[in-house]
Amino acid sequence: MAEKKDYGKLVKVLQIVTGIVMLALVVVGIILMKKYDINAKNIPQLSEKLSTFANGTMIVSLVMIGIMVVKSFCLILPPAVVMSVCAFALPNPWIAFAANLVGMTLSLVIPYFLGRFTGAGMVDTLKKRFKAVKKIEDFAGANEWKMTAVVKFSGILPGDLSSLLFGAMNISFKNYMLGASLGNLPLVIVYTAFGALLKDVTEKPWVPAIPVAVIIVFLAISGLLTKKLISDTKKQNEAAE
Repeated sequence: MAEKKDYGKLVKVLQIVTGIVMLALVVVGIILMKKYDINAKNIPQLSEKLSTFANGTMIVSLVMIGIMVVKSFCLILPPAVVMSVCAFALPNPWIAFAANLVGMTLSLVIPYFLGRFTGAGMVDTLKKRFKAVKKIEDFAGANEWKMTAVVKFSGILPGDLSSLLFGAMNISFKNYMLGASLGNLPLVIVYTAFGALLKDVTEKPWVPAIPVAVIIVFLAISGLLTKKLISDTKKQNEAAE
């Protein structure tokens, strides 16, 4: 029987390199903000000007998609900030939604196939490195796409970490993408709406509270869905014994 490899060093290297890249991007962002006097108050006006430049909106969209892809290698950084900033910076919320959707899809695919490549050894490594990974054992025997959707929607595991784990568990790519897309789509909509609504925060300070309230409702719903799936799975496993 082949010995399982320990991918602890690989995971650590990925997190360190990604952290360095993200830090570099933050530093570059701060430098540009100071150089061009960019602040939260004038970003909405600047985003409107983007549409007057050739491919300006496209360039910003591609940059935000690129950041989401790079972020996926860190495994534990939440996408909420990147998606909200994307919607805040771009002049059209529909373009921001499309960019976030593309970025989300790519960030789902890359960690998954990294997990498929590394296999069972990665599962053991992740269980040792991240205690939260053991929660996935509660779903043992569950329908693949339902499990993926609930885990993604509930956030019981960081999104990119769960993608890597599902790939290592050899879950069907079709079932994985179906469940992950269904679980993430509501979050993409809310995060995009949050970023877009922030543009009106000076005139309507109560507006950003709407997506926050929706997120709280999502958390409550996801908790119920998680409990139901775990309960149903345990009943099915007991009936099969």
